Amino acid sequence: MIKVKPIKLIAVFVFLSISSVNAQISEKPEDISPLLIGEKIPASNLINELGETISLNSQISKMNTVLVFYRGGWCPFCNLQLSGLATSTPDIVKLGYQVIAISPDDYKNIKPTIKKGTLNYKLYSDPKGKFIQQMGIAFTPDPRTKGYISKNTIGKATSVLPVPTVVVVNTKGEILFEYIAPNFKQRISSELLLAVLENL
Repeated sequence: MIKVKPIKLIAVFVFLSISSVNAQISEKPEDISPLLIGEKIPASNLINELGETISLNSQISKMNTVLVFYRGGWCPFCNLQLSGLATSTPDIVKLGYQVIAISPDDYKNIKPTIKKGTLNYKLYSDPKGKFIQQMGIAFTPDPRTKGYISKNTIGKATSVLPVPTVVVVNTKGEILFEYIAPNFKQRISSELLLAVLENL
C-alpha cells in the first residue's frame, strides 16, 4: 500500500490561478484558469453512448466521484489512461468512489472507445465542450491537431479540447483534489491516484 503525506496530495500541475466566473477557451494549454480545490463544479448535462442526456449532478450526488477529462478516443495517450483506469477502478470503488470519464468527442465515438477495452466505468460526451469550458480547462487545438481529429473521429469533430485533468469531487460537487497536466503526454498514475483517494 502506498502512503502519501498530506502535503503531497496537491498535484504539481495544479494551477494556483484565480478561476474565471465565465466559461472561457484559452489559446494554449498553459493559459487555462481552472476551478480550484474547494470550489463547486457547475451543473451540467452530458450525453451517453446512446445519445441520451444525462445529468452529471444526479450522478455525482450518489457517490464521491473521480472525474477524468480526456481529449477523445482518437488520442492514444488518452486510451492508455482509460485502460489503466479500468484496471484500478475496482480498487477505486472499494475506497468509496465512482469513475466518470468525459471528453468533447461526439457521443458516437464513445462506443468504439468502450470496445477498445473492457471499461467498467462511465464515459460521457460533453457536446461543444461546454462543461469543459465551465471547468476552466478548455483550449483551442492547433490546426494540425484539428486536422488529425477530423480524420480520426466519428460525427462532428470537436473544436475545443480539455487539458488532461483528473478532479475528485464529493457528493455535493465540491472539488477535493485535482491534477492538471498541460503536457498531454503526462497523466496521473494509478498508484498516485489511489494514494490520493486513501488520504482524502
